[in-house]
Amino acid sequence: MLFNNKGNKSSKLKKKQSLKTAVMTAFAASALIFSSVSASAAGSFKLTTVYHVYHDQQYIGTVSDKEVVEKIVEEKEDTLRDSLKDKDLNFGANIEYIKEQVFHSTANDQETIQKLDTAIQIQAEASAIMIDGKPVVFLEDQESAEHVIKRLKLKYVTEEQLDELEARKAAPETELQPLKENETRILDVRASQNVSFDTEKVSPDKIMSVEEAMTILQKGTLEEKKYTAQEGDVLGTIANNHELTLEQFLALNPDLKEDSVVKIGQEVNVTALKPFLEIIVEKEENRKEPIAFTNETVNDDSMPKGETKVKQEGKNGERSVNYRISTQNGVTLSSVVTSETVLTEPVNHIVVQGTKVIPSRGTGSLAWPTSGGYISSKQGMRWGKSHKGIDIARPSNRTIKAADNGKVVSAGWDGGYGNKIVIDHQNGIRTVYAHLSSIDVSVGQTVSQGSAIGVMGSTGNSTGIHLHFEVYKNGSLQNPLSYLN
Repeated sequence: MLFNNKGNKSSKLKKKQSLKTAVMTAFAASALIFSSVSASAAGSFKLTTVYHVYHDQQYIGTVSDKEVVEKIVEEKEDTLRDSLKDKDLNFGANIEYIKEQVFHSTANDQETIQKLDTAIQIQAEASAIMIDGKPVVFLEDQESAEHVIKRLKLKYVTEEQLDELEARKAAPETELQPLKENETRILDVRASQNVSFDTEKVSPDKIMSVEEAMTILQKGTLEEKKYTAQEGDVLGTIANNHELTLEQFLALNPDLKEDSVVKIGQEVNVTALKPFLEIIVEKEENRKEPIAFTNETVNDDSMPKGETKVKQEGKNGERSVNYRISTQNGVTLSSVVTSETVLTEPVNHIVVQGTKVIPSRGTGSLAWPTSGGYISSKQGMRWGKSHKGIDIARPSNRTIKAADNGKVVSAGWDGGYGNKIVIDHQNGIRTVYAHLSSIDVSVGQTVSQGSAIGVMGSTGNSTGIHLHFEVYKNGSLQNPLSYLN
């Protein structure tokens, strides 16, 4: 006849209570099963005791003594004693023994030890941060888990602002006072996803530090993946091969630009970070902002055309503006003006400009001196010496025109310039026209803008038919392209 007999925990395991949270290795009372034999048979044969070992109700093997199993438990506990202080550890399901007396031992200690060592899973109690109901990271306790979320919020608001917000939430009936000058008031700080906490049993190696948990929640990973550039790689292909847009790739590698060339062997980041959690901040801000003044122009027909004078200096105004702002991980999602008050009105900048046309006085704006054409040579160094003006070639016709109203002060031959005309526009500007084939004006003659003054040619030191054109302002050589319309 067979029967079960329950036993107590081993005395050795009881001694391990020195851990702050004991290893939960409750050994279920084992059933003692032995064969029923007659007294005479028992006297004739010697029986051997063996123990059938079960873990999670699954048969592991048979051992000659329970101490074989207890030794494995003790070794695992000793290994983790220093690294897992103050943590609530257990082995999951119970280890069970069934004792049996047999004529011939069926124990296989070594094989059973190996199987049991693999089967035993030490677990620790941890606090899980749940994102939308799913555990993402594990910390040693809920206080640490809550600290992680607070630390993430403090990346975007100050502790003082967070405390003020909590105080207002605790007294929702308190009326908000108007914002002071340049004041920021936090209205809400929350996670972009639903966050909760739960207690779970996990493998100790899954329990993270606060810093590691923050990194995971912010980046979605602890490490950014690197790629080593190969021959023929360009930014676009590297990004595409790692399922990134060029914009995403450049965001991961701020030292690179669109036209950067990657070198063979250069390491670049190719991990598209997808945060598990982002922090949304709702706030209102008061800002003092300038109101730009308006430029105003007033015509005066008694003042020569081209002359201007400032009648009134412009001055910016100022306004006080309240904004309602929403940010996500520090990036502004929306910014709405909720109210504004003008503190100081702006003062317009008023300029009076002359409109009176005086035939001998220039307008200050130079017209193109030929009928079309293109610039064949710009001002600057040429052939080892300074080219003082610009050359205009291939016009639709060869008529040379006055660039502005003025008086002719020189008209005739001038060495390397060939036939040359100089017009004083009576406003500090003089223009020079050279290499003409013929001159149609004389010294002292008043000319109007656009009137014909000569014909394009190739006189003097010239390589071909063109107009050499120079501009002077108060006697100083100027770049004609800064004045020509």
